[in-house]
Amino acid sequence: MTTRLCITLNMLLCCSVYGQGNAVTDWATIVQPAVNTPPRLPGIQFILQATIQLAVYDAVVAIQGGYESFTPPMHAPGGADVRAAVATAAYVTARARVDPSQYAYLDTQYAAYMAAIPGGAAKDDGVQVGQNAAKAIIKLRADDGVDNVVLYQCSSNPPPPGEFEPNGGCQTQPAGANVGQIRPFTFEDASRFRPDGPDPMTSSAYVEDFTETRDYGRKDSTIRSAEQTDIAYFWQAANTHPAIVNLAVTRGLNVRDAARYFAMVYTSASDSNIAGFEAKYFYRSWRPRTAIPRADTDGNPDTDPDPTWTPLISVNHPEYPSAHSFSSTALTDAVARFFGTTKVPWTFTASRTAIPELVKTERTYQDVNSLMREIYDARVWAGLHWRHSMLNGAQIGRKVAKHVCDNFFRPVQ
Repeated sequence: MTTRLCITLNMLLCCSVYGQGNAVTDWATIVQPAVNTPPRLPGIQFILQATIQLAVYDAVVAIQGGYESFTPPMHAPGGADVRAAVATAAYVTARARVDPSQYAYLDTQYAAYMAAIPGGAAKDDGVQVGQNAAKAIIKLRADDGVDNVVLYQCSSNPPPPGEFEPNGGCQTQPAGANVGQIRPFTFEDASRFRPDGPDPMTSSAYVEDFTETRDYGRKDSTIRSAEQTDIAYFWQAANTHPAIVNLAVTRGLNVRDAARYFAMVYTSASDSNIAGFEAKYFYRSWRPRTAIPRADTDGNPDTDPDPTWTPLISVNHPEYPSAHSFSSTALTDAVARFFGTTKVPWTFTASRTAIPELVKTERTYQDVNSLMREIYDARVWAGLHWRHSMLNGAQIGRKVAKHVCDNFFRPVQ
């Protein structure tokens, strides 16, 4: 695909959505195609979006006040145009962090957006505030490790029972080996929230989880219902970032509230991904796709091997703890903290592009707790996880979101 065609498709994607909210929701939408081109892990997308949204948040707070800034407070001239500040903060920060193939797209989007803002001192002052906010967060996140290459090696080939093996075998690389080594936004040590670890393979708890995932997660399971299968597919293909933006739009958040909302949500999701992937590559726990066929090696007489077993869905990083669990729990907990209630009606959509078998492409939830319960079930039904991994992943997400929301983005006293 040519660069010109990529830019055109990205512009169509953005222009179809933004303009319904405000400058903050506009730019959260505009930067997303650049953040995910070339395609990146969801955790890396969250981290790049958090970096951008923190610059936007600081620019808005500098002009409108009301909340503690993330970087040291900045001066903003009276009357500075917040639209110019938001656009500039997002554009400058994104351009410093995305793939060079996206520079032209961002340049085009920024020029068009700024052309619609009347010239004058207010616009110029807003641009300066946005530049200052971008420079501060870019400096803060310099050498954060997002682009570092971290290699994975099995301890032996084949690995011993219980150890994760990449999808393509020990000679290949899994996904996300670097995520747990990225510098967190709100704490120093990525192992701070590390859970206690997988259940021992010889335990009765392991047998219980083994049996559930074996029966429900098998690709051709006769126990899993058609609806459960579709839910598993849905949460593999769900479009999280548009859902985050659309919630801000449908709730009618103003510029300042939207900036704080995005900062809280993306920072919580980012730091939970860093903490969670640190734990993943610390424990290096095998997936059901390996554990069930090789159950005769796990030391537990109550787990029977099934060499024909394959999961409904497969991903390429260690099993424990669940990434969807710690990431989504942190995200939804931050949403609940922002709105002051778990009763947040929320619609998600998913695309059949990645999973053509998907039937239902839109699902609506009336509260974030029911949403999360479905995600926990979905990853077991997909054959990706043991139930224990979902629960421990949720603990990481919950603790990280509480830490972020208790200590950052607070009202000015």
